[in-house]
Amino acid sequence: MPHRPAALATRAERARRLAGARLYVCTDLSRHVRDDGALDAGAFAAFAAACFRGGVDALQVRDKRVEVGVELEALAIVVELAREHGALSAANDRADVALLAGADVFHAGQDDLTSTQARRVLGPEVLLGRSCRTEEQVRGAAADPELDYFCTGPVWETPTKPGRAAVGLALPRFAAEITAPGGEAAGRVFFAIGGIDEDRVPAVLGTGAERIVVVRAVTGADDPEAAARSLRAAVTG
Repeated sequence: MPHRPAALATRAERARRLAGARLYVCTDLSRHVRDDGALDAGAFAAFAAACFRGGVDALQVRDKRVEVGVELEALAIVVELAREHGALSAANDRADVALLAGADVFHAGQDDLTSTQARRVLGPEVLLGRSCRTEEQVRGAAADPELDYFCTGPVWETPTKPGRAAVGLALPRFAAEITAPGGEAAGRVFFAIGGIDEDRVPAVLGTGAERIVVVRAVTGADDPEAAARSLRAAVTG
């Protein structure tokens, strides 16, 4: 029989997967783009599949340097593999790309589309996320009914965000306090991000955060599947 991709997840299913997510990986495409600028689709698919086998709950393609066609090709791979593994696919910055790719999640920074603008482009089914660097931004994201989650960071300085000062552990601690039962934003989903690796997971968990976003800890690993598995075990205990 011909291969049939898994059915598109509903918003409710996407929200359920997000609520259970603990490990979110962002990747650029630098390791998987050939000298002629084309995507090495086989290598990238192998990497993405390894991530999902290792327990990655959400995989985001984030690369402003590649052509849109390359980004769409990579996202198509992630979307299909995420469906097969019951995980989430994510696009960054460009709502049109997220829409065309059929991504589960659209993530934006503070200076990108507002949640209302993104929702107008993407409709009601796609989950929306926002990056936050200050307590004011966290409060704003937590109070935004259009947002499904937010990220706090960078906790530590990271070369993926050159020139951006680390916010330290205080911001995820604040987010954990306001999203805890009885807090002003009880039940809201957030992730700590920025320079996190397996050795730093205990410090992050010590703030009350339950979810992490990583980049190099998985994308730079010789064995992405093993790295993801170890990170997820560290987060979930």
